Amino acid sequence: MPALLGREALLATIDARLAAGGGVALQGPPGIGRSALLDTVADQAAARGELVLRLRPARGERVLAYAGIADLLRQFPAEAIAALAPAPRHSLAALRQGRPSRTGVPALARRLVLPELLAHCARTGPVLLVLDDVQWLDPESSELIAFAMRRRPGPRVRMLAAERRPGPARAARLCPAPAIELAVPPLSPDDLTALLESRGLPCRTASQLHRASGGNPFLALALGGAVVSGPAWRPAPLPGAVRDMARERLGLLPAEVQATLLTAALATEPTLTLMLRAGRDDAANELRLADAAGVIEMSGERIRFTPPLLAQVLAEETPAADRSRVHADLAAAAYDPVEALRQQALRTARPDPQVAADLAAAAGRCAQRGAERTAAELYLLAADRCPPERSADRLDWLVTAARTAITGGAPALAGRAAEGVLAADAPPGHRVRARLVLIDLAGQALAEMGETFAAALAEAGDDPALAAPIRLRLTWAGFLTGDLEAAAAEAGRARDAARLAGDPTTEAMALTILAQIQRVQGEAGWRGTLEAARALPAEPAPDWLHYGPHYMAARMALFDDRLDEARAELLSLLAVAEHDRIGEARVEVLRSLSEVSTRAGRCQEALRYAHRAVRAAQDAGLSPGPTWYTAAVAELAGGSLEAAAGFARRGIRSSRQEGDGLYLRRLLHALGQAQVRSGDARAGVATLRQLRDLEAEAGSADPMIVRWRADLAAALAALGEHAEAAATLTLARQAAERLGTTPALTGYLDRAAAIVSSESGLLDLAADQATAAARHFELLRQPVEQAHALLVVAGAERRRRRYAAARQAIAEASALFRAAEAYPWLREAELSPARTEGAADQGLTSTELRIAGMVRDGASNREIASRLYLSVKTVEATLTRVYRKLGVRSRTQLLSALPAVGEITGSS
Repeated sequence: MPALLGREALLATIDARLAAGGGVALQGPPGIGRSALLDTVADQAAARGELVLRLRPARGERVLAYAGIADLLRQFPAEAIAALAPAPRHSLAALRQGRPSRTGVPALARRLVLPELLAHCARTGPVLLVLDDVQWLDPESSELIAFAMRRRPGPRVRMLAAERRPGPARAARLCPAPAIELAVPPLSPDDLTALLESRGLPCRTASQLHRASGGNPFLALALGGAVVSGPAWRPAPLPGAVRDMARERLGLLPAEVQATLLTAALATEPTLTLMLRAGRDDAANELRLADAAGVIEMSGERIRFTPPLLAQVLAEETPAADRSRVHADLAAAAYDPVEALRQQALRTARPDPQVAADLAAAAGRCAQRGAERTAAELYLLAADRCPPERSADRLDWLVTAARTAITGGAPALAGRAAEGVLAADAPPGHRVRARLVLIDLAGQALAEMGETFAAALAEAGDDPALAAPIRLRLTWAGFLTGDLEAAAAEAGRARDAARLAGDPTTEAMALTILAQIQRVQGEAGWRGTLEAARALPAEPAPDWLHYGPHYMAARMALFDDRLDEARAELLSLLAVAEHDRIGEARVEVLRSLSEVSTRAGRCQEALRYAHRAVRAAQDAGLSPGPTWYTAAVAELAGGSLEAAAGFARRGIRSSRQEGDGLYLRRLLHALGQAQVRSGDARAGVATLRQLRDLEAEAGSADPMIVRWRADLAAALAALGEHAEAAATLTLARQAAERLGTTPALTGYLDRAAAIVSSESGLLDLAADQATAAARHFELLRQPVEQAHALLVVAGAERRRRRYAAARQAIAEASALFRAAEAYPWLREAELSPARTEGAADQGLTSTELRIAGMVRDGASNREIASRLYLSVKTVEATLTRVYRKLGVRSRTQLLSALPAVGEITGSS
């Protein structure tokens, strides 16, 4: 179920402890998922036929004596109650009404009610007590339950209890021995993403919500609706349920601790030393209490709220006068004059021309030394403190704040500043620059920005300096959505406008994307266009590096298998991209380095780069589709097929949500590969056919970028669709010849052709084609692809019954996979020796073996066609080949020839 994503290990630990007898006490903050875990364990136990007794007291029941035990006793079966002795039965009647026994009944009789009922029920089967929200259980019920558990009811009576933390530990004291206490941890970003998707929330919100919620699923879901109601960069208002939960957690702390936490919440970078300098003399002890309560985490001296929204609630719900005093204390405590100025300015929101000018001057100094985020915040503060008579300065500061905030990785500040410009009576230049910021904040979802583009073009008018950057972004929008003709036209307009405006950086980026479009469309002139871009004196900022010609040259080298050249260029670019505060350029360079490493056979390095890119994209709130594609490719080579399929499926959903046709096609290729290699060739073929249709719609002609054609042909051949497989290869070779990329694609096409030949029974040809492919990849220094080709060689040799040659090819492939740390491929190679032991398969292909085995089991041709999703005609043609190879004429004769075939089918 979606609520339990990421809880597999915790459930396994709970099941193991309960299976051995005893108890488990779960603890965690509100909303972390304790109740979902309890419900799952209880439902599983009930499905196994166990007696499950469930108790979940409400907050107000803490003061109602015997309320909990009354609810619990009502759940026992009638036969258990009838078996009680008279004294406990009299006590039971009173307890079921939520009151103590009448005067004269021994207290021991009351205490023995629950132990005797449990003992009776345990004689016929296991009993599981499930207690949720133990912190609300009344003390009288708690004492009776604890007494029953101390009576050592035996391994058949178990307990699973849960309570909120922070707060006194009660649950563990209720559990029978042996008991363990487990904390329910926050969900990881990946698991939270899957949970949010299952509830219909966009993928891109996941990283933002993970940071805001600290991985708490309730908080993330509560925040999710508010987040998707507006732009991704706009801070969402906190729902009432979230504020209530935050107030409850903070309210459990002493007033002095809350005061220190308020000081931390209002500081830019809170530390223990800063708290002491700001007058919080007992800060060390107070922060220790807050840390123990799970409200903050201390990393050395640094203070971090968990989740961060606690700081927001604390600050927003503190009276303005109290906040002003804390800002004054922080101003006096600051080491940095800029921070002191910021805190002084935050004491009051009243306009002040001198304060505004000082803030703007400090912002300029911060921007010069590379502190863009601080600069953006100071420019915004300057605009907020600006009096009406300096409205022109205010607009200048807002525009500067918007662009500086994007560079500094502060999308919320950028969006707020841009909207401030658009809400004012600003000149066209300011309005265009503000709209460009909003467009850039959209990430991959440029297709949704049509109105903003139209307004920006209208405001730009005939000014080429304003029009050029708008046209450039329209080019990217067309390219991402697959409208290559429109993208190429806009690239030309952007180039011309930039040239008129004397803007070589925008001109170079327009030529760069135009070269990419030309290559995708199969135009040979793309090289000249890219060289023209590289010749311009362009200096893109670090956050625009991935749109520049040098990065694109590295990508093209990757596409063309010039891996050393691509790697060297990317490593030099990474040093620059590390200065990109928003992270998109750094993410793109890391992604490309991962893809280079995958192809070069450095599989674990590829995984490290890929997961760095995923984390960086999550931290920056970027569109996740591209990094999930890279992670899927790396997992296919060096991780796991299951993880690859997971990344690919999530990336497909993300790309569809954002209208990103480019990465949708790439992710479909990764998913198709994972499906085929996992043994589901039918699903893989369906996925790759979908990719084929999308590429045809988009007009993509370059087979080097997404090399899906060979994979589709091989998968079709495995399903017995030989004619379509051959046709797919023919079309692929024709496309390669048109573009002059045949030499680079030779290995892929020859390897796929070998699989088609092998499945068609042309075993000599298959062995030759696969051997040629292996040599080709060896020359390119691509060991994983080379070893894959050797596995195809082994399959052909096995079918030729040359088992020694097959084993040698497998050994060579395994050595290459092992050296490359390509573990999924190594596992596939390790399964191959079972197919080379000499069992007589009579030269049948895998499809022929499968169909022959189904005939042996009595299936008709129509049933076989239905189960394998083949046409009846294909099944009939396959059986004709089987009859010919085995020298039989009928189904009856086939059955006598099948025992040896059955051995092969079983080993496969």
